[in-house]
Amino acid sequence: MDLGVSGLASGFDWRSFIDQMLQIERTPQTRMRNEQSTLRKINDAYASLKTQLQALQGKVEALQKEELYQARTAKTSDASIASASAATGAAVGEYRFTVSQWATAAVQQGLSNRGAGLNSTNDVSGLVLSQAAFSRAITAGTFTVNGKQITVETSDTLQGVFDKIAAATGGAVTGSYDAATDTISLTSASEIVLGAATDTSNFLQVARLANNGTGTVTSRSALGVVQVGAKLNAANLSTPITGDAAGKGEFKINGVSITYDTATDTVAAVLARINQSQAGVYASYDAENDRFLLTNKTTGDVGIGLEDVTGNFLAATGLSGGSLQRGTDMLYTVNDSGTLVSRSNTITEESSGIAGLSVTLLKPLAAGQTHEFTVTVGADTEKVKTALNDFISEYNKTQSLIDSQTAITTDANGKVTANTLAGMTDVYEIARQLRSLATQALSGLSGNLTRLSDLGIDTSGTDNSLKLADSAKLDDWLNNRLDEVAAFFTDETYGFASKYSAYLEHVVDEEGVLAKTQNSLNKQVSNLDDQIAEQERYVQNVREQMVRSFLAMENAQAQANQQLSFLLQRFGSK
Repeated sequence: MDLGVSGLASGFDWRSFIDQMLQIERTPQTRMRNEQSTLRKINDAYASLKTQLQALQGKVEALQKEELYQARTAKTSDASIASASAATGAAVGEYRFTVSQWATAAVQQGLSNRGAGLNSTNDVSGLVLSQAAFSRAITAGTFTVNGKQITVETSDTLQGVFDKIAAATGGAVTGSYDAATDTISLTSASEIVLGAATDTSNFLQVARLANNGTGTVTSRSALGVVQVGAKLNAANLSTPITGDAAGKGEFKINGVSITYDTATDTVAAVLARINQSQAGVYASYDAENDRFLLTNKTTGDVGIGLEDVTGNFLAATGLSGGSLQRGTDMLYTVNDSGTLVSRSNTITEESSGIAGLSVTLLKPLAAGQTHEFTVTVGADTEKVKTALNDFISEYNKTQSLIDSQTAITTDANGKVTANTLAGMTDVYEIARQLRSLATQALSGLSGNLTRLSDLGIDTSGTDNSLKLADSAKLDDWLNNRLDEVAAFFTDETYGFASKYSAYLEHVVDEEGVLAKTQNSLNKQVSNLDDQIAEQERYVQNVREQMVRSFLAMENAQAQANQQLSFLLQRFGSK
C-alpha cells in the first residue's frame, strides 16, 4: 500500500490541503516580491534620470569649450571663383585677393611615334585588320569613297580593303600602304571625296584619311601605335623594351623604383604600377599622338626625375628623350601686398602668412587674366547658437522627465495615482537646483553678462522650462560682445558652465547622489532576496512536518482499517 498517496487510507486529500496552507505561509514572500518590483521600478527611473542628466552634462561641457567661441566662417565675394575656410582662432577680418596665375602640373611629354609601323613592308596582303596595330579597333560596316559604299569586315586584310575600294569605284581610286612612312594613300586622276552620313565603319577615321580637294589623300600621320594591352616584348614599340638577360628591368621616377618583366607585364600594367606608386606622377599613353606622358600629381613649377636602371623602358617609350612642359605656380597678392607664390591652387597660411585661412581657386585663368575677390573671416556665431539651443532643449527634457516621474494625478472618480518617483525629495531637489543654477546671477565675472536672461534666455514662468525669449538680444551679444559671452560660459572659476557642470558631476558621478541612491535600492532588493530565501526555507520545513504528520495519520488509519476488516470477516457472519 502506497501511503505516500494523498488520502489513500483516510480518503482526505491532505496534499492539496498542504499546498493551500503553504500558499498562506508564502504571503510574506508575495509582499516582499511586490516590494522588490517597486524598488526595481524606482531604480530604473533613477537610471533614466541619470542618463538624461549625463546628456545635459554633455551639452553644458560643449558650452565650456573655448574653441566653440573661436570657430570661424569664411565667405568669398564670388563663390564661382574661389572657396574659403577658416580654422578655429583665425583672425577676423577682410582679405582682398588678386590672382594673376593659375597653378598647373608639370608634364613630361615623351617622344612621338613610339609605335612601330603597321607592317614591315608595303605588301599588306597578309595584314588582317583585327590584328593591325591601329590606334583604335576598326569596326565592321560601310564607308564611302566617291559616293560608292565599301563594306569592310574585321577579318579583311588591308590589301583586301584596297581591292574593294578599286572595285567599288571601277578602278578610279586605288589604295596603297607605305611602310617607310607608315601611311595609307588613296590615289585618283580626279578629286577624291571621302565619307557619307550613312557610314557605319570607322575605317576612314582610324586610317586618318580626310578630304583635301585633290586626287591624292594620305594618312595625316603614321598609323602604327603601341599596343598597351600587349606584353612588353610584343607591344609594337619601334624600339623594343629590354631588361636583363631574363627580361627583367627597373627604372626610377623621382627616385622611386619601378620594376617590370618584358615577358609577363603588359604596357598597361607598368603604367598602372607607376600610378599606384609613390612616384607622384600619373602615367598615360596618348594613342592619337603615339606618345607616353607623365603628369605630376601636384601642381607647381617642379620637375620630374627619370632614370633607367636596368633595361631601357624610359628610353624605348620616349619618356627620357622627351621634353618637360613646366608647371606653373599660383601667383597672387593679398591686400595689395607684394606677389606671393603657392605651388597649388589652394592658398594656405604657409604661403600667405594668414593663420588659419585656406582659400582654393576654382576657376582657371586665361593668359593675361586676373581674378579678384574678397574673403571675409568672421566669428561662427551660429555654432554658439546651436550649442545654446542644444543646452536649452536638453535642460527642458530633463525637467520634463522629472515632472512626469514625480507627477501625482487624480482621475474623475477621485482615484489618486502617484508616478514612480513621486515623493522622492532628492529628485525634487535636483529639479530645483537645475532651475536655480540656470537663473541665478554669477558673481566674479568682469563683464556685464551675469545671467542667462541677459542673453534673452529665460524661464517660461509656468514651469521649470527655459526658452529663448529674445533672439535679438542674443544676436547683439554674439555679434558685438562675443568675448564676454565666451567668458560667461568658459571661465573656470566663475563661469556658468563650470558651476553647472560641477553640480551635475556631483549628481551623476560614480560616487554621486544618484549612485548612492541606486546602491541603496540595490541593497534593499538584495536584502529582500535573502529574506525571501529564508522565509522559503521556513515554508519547506513546515511542509516537511505536515507531510510527516499526515503520513503518520495515513499509517494509523490504514492499520485501523485492517483491524476493522479482520473483525468484520471474523464476526460479521455470525
